[in-house]
Amino acid sequence: MDAQAQQYLDQYLSTLTADERRAIPSVSADYYCADEENANICAELVRTGKKTATCSMERWYSVEGEQRPQVGHLQVVTNWSGEPVCVIEITDVSSCPFDQVSAEFAQAEGEGDLSIEWWRNAHQRFFSAECEELNIPFSQGTLLLLERFKVVYPV
Repeated sequence: MDAQAQQYLDQYLSTLTADERRAIPSVSADYYCADEENANICAELVRTGKKTATCSMERWYSVEGEQRPQVGHLQVVTNWSGEPVCVIEITDVSSCPFDQVSAEFAQAEGEGDLSIEWWRNAHQRFFSAECEELNIPFSQGTLLLLERFKVVYPV
């Protein structure tokens, strides 16, 4: 986490009690998406509460050796340039095959026209490209981790 994101996180943490701070399992700072335009759009959707969910491929975590999302995790959401826009807390993590993601979840992701059709098209392109980079196959049954979150700072 860079100094700017850490300072932003520290502002939020200073509003919590010592017990609340100790209960936080992990923290990170990052943007959404793989390009500047969509990263900035998603940051604004999260900041305004229009985006309250996201997803990732379950297999990505094992291939990349990254920690899986967990309830209580705090993320400083940044724009593409790394400027913090808000802090979110993960409130729920579940798994689901790509082709079983619900219309309600697609709407909670807050992107595009909010339809499951738009969601499937956009995410199939995104995950197919990610799979190609990882040299693994993508299918309609590819397991996703679905995250729900809430903005905790600023409120």
